Amino acid sequence: MILSESDIGERIASGNLVITPYSKDSQQPASYDLRSAEDYLLSKGECTLVASMERVELPCDVAATLMCRSSFGRRGVLIGGGFVDPGFRGQLTLCLVNVGPEDITLPAGERVVQIIMHEVKTGAREYEGRYQDSNGAVSCR
Repeated sequence: MILSESDIGERIASGNLVITPYSKDSQQPASYDLRSAEDYLLSKGECTLVASMERVELPCDVAATLMCRSSFGRRGVLIGGGFVDPGFRGQLTLCLVNVGPEDITLPAGERVVQIIMHEVKTGAREYEGRYQDSNGAVSCR
């Protein structure tokens, strides 16, 4: 089940989900728009690692899928590595590839990627990988 706007709001209010800094303008009916932490240039033909402004803490019963907002997809921006395991904590590194015909300026605070949260049935273990508690854009470890 995909979490709705009200599900996300209830979980944030109860402390069962963290998205900080939270912006009401980024809340969508069944997703949340992650913003760029700083200014980036998405050069055509290149992969750029972009840090989300938001720090996310998923509980053990929530996983997430990352997708480019359609306004960026229409310009040729694709995202790689679009899954977040239950229990992940930290800023998300968004692997954005510009296959469009021109460079794209991505200013700090721009809504660029949707995080779609899914309820996970019982029995999931918490993420303990090498990107736990990430700060900023983190390259391959």
